[in-house]
Amino acid sequence: MTETPQAPAAGLTAAAGLAGQAGPAGQAGTAFLGDSPWLRFAARRLGQLLISALVLVTASFLVIHLVPGDPVRASLGLNAPQELVNARRAQLGLNDPLWLQYVHYLRSLFSGQLGTSIDSGLGVSQVIGQRLPATLELAGYSFVIAVLVSVPVGLILGVLTRNGRRRGLELAATTGSVVIAAVPGFLLAVGLIYVFGVTLHWVPVAGQSGFTSYLLPIAAMAVGPIAVLVRILRLEVLSALRADYVRTARAKRLPNWRVYLLHVLPNALTATLTIGGLLLSAMVAGTVLVENVFAWPGLGQTIVTSIIAKDYPVVQGIVLVYGTGVLLVNLVVDVALALLDPRSTIREG
Repeated sequence: MTETPQAPAAGLTAAAGLAGQAGPAGQAGTAFLGDSPWLRFAARRLGQLLISALVLVTASFLVIHLVPGDPVRASLGLNAPQELVNARRAQLGLNDPLWLQYVHYLRSLFSGQLGTSIDSGLGVSQVIGQRLPATLELAGYSFVIAVLVSVPVGLILGVLTRNGRRRGLELAATTGSVVIAAVPGFLLAVGLIYVFGVTLHWVPVAGQSGFTSYLLPIAAMAVGPIAVLVRILRLEVLSALRADYVRTARAKRLPNWRVYLLHVLPNALTATLTIGGLLLSAMVAGTVLVENVFAWPGLGQTIVTSIIAKDYPVVQGIVLVYGTGVLLVNLVVDVALALLDPRSTIREG
């Protein structure tokens, strides 16, 4: 018997409606573009991305230039001759007006050049290329662990506490998630180092030196997002369990595991995906603190040392990488939500 609840996952229903409007196979593409909800969605998101990218580039340029201090003097040392400092500033174009420096900066970006490090003399692209993989590993593994843990835990808690059952478990889950999510990542990292590194000597406390060196940084990055996702997903599961399509599926005497996995979880994940995308963006930015606590050889540690050294090009390049990562994550989340629930795209159009 075909399992078709009255209100399956939102994306399937809306997609079927769009397919029905398309007509015969030869007219499908015409109908798809003729109604233009997806085309308007793509144009709107592309415009937002371009505007956000321009704001990001401008902010990264202005903020670092408004910080007081001379990067050339910081790089060459306090005892460097003034003639050498002046020559170095002229070579880097730091004597030009700010607007002209901005124009040169944009021209370099469009040509694919991020500049040269004032401190080390290496290309900024080379510096980022050396440090970016470690940051991507830390953020990526942490997010995957957060999702793999939070989805089943949130689903199980939602099922166990449905219809007001197990008030004690519900209170414990809610209170625990709020408290854990409120703990700053760097404070959690310090606590993990003290307990598992300094006291128990189970894992190394700094550096990237094998499998065990990943455990504490990933835990520090993932625990907070797990608490947030579990709480949100549990609420979405409770909402989905009260829906008509779940009652219809139960009336067909479907096994509980099929009801929960095939009908409840997909609908609960639609709203949770937005929060997950925001958390991933926050985790990418949060690597700055965690990397410095664990001496992790990534972009987070590099940007702090570059700020101290007033190495403008490196700071600007890393800020652009972080900002671009956040923008791309948000874009992917928007596209995923549009695919899961095309009706939201149509409403926006």
